[in-house]
Amino acid sequence: MSAAKGELFSFVIGMGRVALLACEVVRSLFSVRPNWAEFIKQMHFIGLKSQFVVLTTGASTGMVFCAQTFYQFHKVKMDNATLSVVGVAMTSELGPVLAGLMVAGRVGAAMTAEIGTMRVTEQIDALRTMATHPVDHLVVPRVLATVISMPLLTVLAWVVGIFAAMILASSLLGIESAFSLKHMYFYTDEEDVLMGVIKALVFGLLISLISCYRGLNCSNGAEGVGRATNEAVVQSCIAILVSNFFLTLFLRSLLYPG
Repeated sequence: MSAAKGELFSFVIGMGRVALLACEVVRSLFSVRPNWAEFIKQMHFIGLKSQFVVLTTGASTGMVFCAQTFYQFHKVKMDNATLSVVGVAMTSELGPVLAGLMVAGRVGAAMTAEIGTMRVTEQIDALRTMATHPVDHLVVPRVLATVISMPLLTVLAWVVGIFAAMILASSLLGIESAFSLKHMYFYTDEEDVLMGVIKALVFGLLISLISCYRGLNCSNGAEGVGRATNEAVVQSCIAILVSNFFLTLFLRSLLYPG
């Protein structure tokens, strides 16, 4: 029981410290000139180099979801509605969540390991001795790059996933393309697209803040860096899944008031 209380206490303290780090990032954005060279470097690493994993995930998810939806809809003679379900699911739920999980596993781990290595080798302390705040120099460019890259990667997952589903539906499942596309355009609303973009922004913010926080607070040499990297990935994935539920409820009530 005491161990559970300790874990809960550590979780609450960690959330508070991540929130304080977020406040520092906001303060830095409006008071300090960002490190644009580091920002461009992170945009290349987070956005461009994550395209392959997002493309693969989006295509495979779109095809699998299309096939499973078709097999169920075929029982009630609703084959042409398959792509409409794929379109709504990819834009509002599957696209941002899966892209966020992939970015958390690839980028979050690398981000934590890089900052954590700088922490244990006292490079961050050296920045402070040169009157350079680590948040301004290291955290802000990474947060900005992740928040900007995530919606772009999510849109990429949408396009590839829906296109792969359409190819599968028309070539292997025998669904009429014209009717399927008509249903998809009719049932996929602008609100679904907006919901997916908002979720991607929030997920990018969570991934970058948690990863940077874990990197800045790791210790005990190489073992501490490995532990911090593992914690950052796990906590980022949990944060994405939990926040996705509450974002869905909130955005649905906000965008669909009726």
